[in-house]
Amino acid sequence: MDWNGRRYLPPILIALTLGVGVVIGSVISHGVGAAKASGGGTDPAHAGLLPAPSPAELSTSFAKVAEALEPAVVNISTESTIHISRRGPHGRDNGQLGDFFDRFFQFEPPEGLPPDVKTQSLGSGMILDKAGYILTNYHVIVQDYEDRPVDRIRVEVYGDDQNPKGYVGRVVGKDRDTDLAVIKIDAGRPLPFAQIGDSDSVRVGDWVLAIGSPFGLYSTVTAGIISAKGRDVDKTQEGQFKRFLQTDAAINPGNSGGPLVNLGGQVIGINTAIATRRGTYDGVDFAIPSNTARKVYNSIISSGMVRRGAIGVSFRNENNPVKLRMFGTDHGVVIDNVEPGSPADRAGFQRGDVITSVDGKPVRGGDELVDIVSDAPIGRNLKMAVVRDGKPLTKEVEVGDRSQIVRQMSGALESGEPKQAREPETGGILGMSVHGLTKDQTQELTSQLHLTTPQGVLVTEVEAGGFASDLGVQPGDVILGINRKPLASTDDFSRLQGQLKSGSDVLLLIARRSQRTFITVYLADRLP
Repeated sequence: MDWNGRRYLPPILIALTLGVGVVIGSVISHGVGAAKASGGGTDPAHAGLLPAPSPAELSTSFAKVAEALEPAVVNISTESTIHISRRGPHGRDNGQLGDFFDRFFQFEPPEGLPPDVKTQSLGSGMILDKAGYILTNYHVIVQDYEDRPVDRIRVEVYGDDQNPKGYVGRVVGKDRDTDLAVIKIDAGRPLPFAQIGDSDSVRVGDWVLAIGSPFGLYSTVTAGIISAKGRDVDKTQEGQFKRFLQTDAAINPGNSGGPLVNLGGQVIGINTAIATRRGTYDGVDFAIPSNTARKVYNSIISSGMVRRGAIGVSFRNENNPVKLRMFGTDHGVVIDNVEPGSPADRAGFQRGDVITSVDGKPVRGGDELVDIVSDAPIGRNLKMAVVRDGKPLTKEVEVGDRSQIVRQMSGALESGEPKQAREPETGGILGMSVHGLTKDQTQELTSQLHLTTPQGVLVTEVEAGGFASDLGVQPGDVILGINRKPLASTDDFSRLQGQLKSGSDVLLLIARRSQRTFITVYLADRLP
């Protein structure tokens, strides 16, 4: 080979080497494939690599949901006045008379401490109707310390250039049992609104987004999954209506009342609570299911309030096969107590009865019984199958108003006193509820006002928009007389109130706490 040919030798050798390598590689690859086929499985040492997932599709879904829902999520700010005493801020009423007496008989504030303190709070809500009806949490629009509506509500609508300072909100109705409330704003134009979904169809592991204003940071979106369903985290009496969705989407103070939405853009929960040791997000958050919220919203929109049925029995919400066997059945709810005078008492229910079905529908637990009875119209008769001493019975019971029955049951359980001595007078043409004073409180009032005879009943509640409210009566006032006739008991109050008619004049003599003593005030007006 001449010199000119030699210069082509290296490239030729390199090409031949690469060709041989390709052939060998193909043979080896074919051999490995054949080994896999003949072995009937995959050699772990040569398993296929897992492809890296692309986050683009999921991210786009999140963004679309956020863009669609943000205009319907509002920021709610409230202002309240807290009345301070030596005992601290007024406590929340837990249905016990002691709380009312604590509010009424208080000392003057310490030197240098103002008697009233202005407070502000933040929350969220979502528009559910283009006319400006907004669903939020009860605790967002109620003063924490005094359990009454806040003084002012201001609502800011996302991207509203026409009114960036927001709108004044008014309370349409509220429901403490589910921690839900409806407020209304008048924007003068149709507003974007969210769509309520079906919380029963949600599965553990489903992706969700939480939208709201944590720490006042408006229109914040966080992502997570449904961690659990049907969480029972509120062991109080009201807790029987709260079976939460649990999520790990970040929820913080200020998120309350905002929506928890699925990737279809539907609201499946109302963000309500967090489980935390620090007061902020710890990865365990709770939302009220949308199906519960829908019922409450519709009831408030229809009538301004939520009425629930009850029959006057108490029981433990548990699944205890041993207990059921002892009572001669394999399912049902064992009655622990029957409230005297309640619908259940009148129908002949007894302690130890087991309710196994209602109107032919089997009852497996306390939640099912509560759902059936509470949703039934007041006054409707329910046919209940009962097991008593192992024998089947049928009872027909009329559904009563839960608020009245619970009030009676609470009064009967307090301090061991006879129920008759603690029975309240509620509602009526004057629009207020009262309780009788204890002996010690009556003596203090009589001494300070130099009354010739003991008299007075304590005002525990004043109906919003009612006659007493318009007249200026406040919770904690003591009614000493009506139309110049003294009263000393709830029976006196009921009798005198019963004599009042629409269009008649009403004169109330009020005793009201003023620093270290009491003052008396006459309030008068004509009944509408």
